[in-house]
Amino acid sequence: MGRSRQDPAVTRKPGILPSQAIEALVSAGHIRTDAPLAAGQIQPASLDLRLGRRAFRVRASFLPGLKTSVEERIAQLSFHEIDLTRGAVLETGAVYIAELGESLDLPDDIAAGANPKSSTGRLDVFTRVIANGATEFDQISAGYKGPLYLEISPRTFPVLVRTGSRLSQVRFRSGAVRLDDAELAALHARDRLVTSAEPSIQNGVAVSVDLVGFGPDRLVGYRAKRYTGLVDVDAVGARAVEDYWDPLHLKGEGELILDPGQFYILASKEAVHVPPDYAAEMTPFDPLVGEFRVHYAGFFDPGFGHAGAGGAGSRAVLEVRSRDVPFILEDGQIVGRLVYERMAGRPAALYGSGLGSNYQAQGLKLSKHFKGG
Repeated sequence: MGRSRQDPAVTRKPGILPSQAIEALVSAGHIRTDAPLAAGQIQPASLDLRLGRRAFRVRASFLPGLKTSVEERIAQLSFHEIDLTRGAVLETGAVYIAELGESLDLPDDIAAGANPKSSTGRLDVFTRVIANGATEFDQISAGYKGPLYLEISPRTFPVLVRTGSRLSQVRFRSGAVRLDDAELAALHARDRLVTSAEPSIQNGVAVSVDLVGFGPDRLVGYRAKRYTGLVDVDAVGARAVEDYWDPLHLKGEGELILDPGQFYILASKEAVHVPPDYAAEMTPFDPLVGEFRVHYAGFFDPGFGHAGAGGAGSRAVLEVRSRDVPFILEDGQIVGRLVYERMAGRPAALYGSGLGSNYQAQGLKLSKHFKGG
């Protein structure tokens, strides 16, 4: 095509690409879209990915491997094709592969990583991006050229989706940009990343769970109900909390027994801060801290919890699922760690700064689909 694989329109400073650099990727043809970009699709440090025209119910999750395309594996494993242009209900416990409306032709020095959007994780909808030739989920190698697909598996609520629904997001990075523990400690000394007096910094900044509770009734979290109605992923404030969630209030000594197979929304004890020149991500399940997984949706944008962007006091909302055995969580117990990465440039707008960000300055907060969420 005569275009350099290192387009000069795209920043080459190491780091996570900010919104204006993502726009440059689109303009240069490195990101291709089935339809024009939607309002708000480009976030301060990520791009929302939209569902395409088709999805497929498949027998099992898979990775294509180096020599196989996703399309070939779908042909081998699919039960039937689903037309997303008319809307479709995705059932709990099933695995679907959906075409995405964005494809890539990345420069040789730009790689990408994906994660569920916050609202997706808070619905307990498990998603992972798959690329052709992939040997890992949610990881897209530098220089990748081809389509993208999304594995979707609702765990608790059946969901209604359609072409254009946004369940996942992708970040683009150039170079090695993750801060080591010494750099994290120095950044915390300057900008106070969490409100702990002496935070544990070891492969990230520790985040603990709040089981003291919020408000006069000491609300500590929510446990999802089973066998509920469906949730339209594009409908904001359309569902009543009491139809989908059981509130949990403090009892006794500030502990909570996680039941296997149940899904919980809890909150961090610490307020979290992501300075404007950095992006953060919550690491997933760590077997060293207990038999549970925390935080499906791991991206924290530049400006999250930043006072200058109206986010002072923002907690991390924790999407928690116990694994195979009941597990007792105690107030203040470490449940995850935040890793921080440098931005290649400060975003044109920070999280919460007039972007309609749903979760700035949040405490304990359900997804936007529920009234008051």
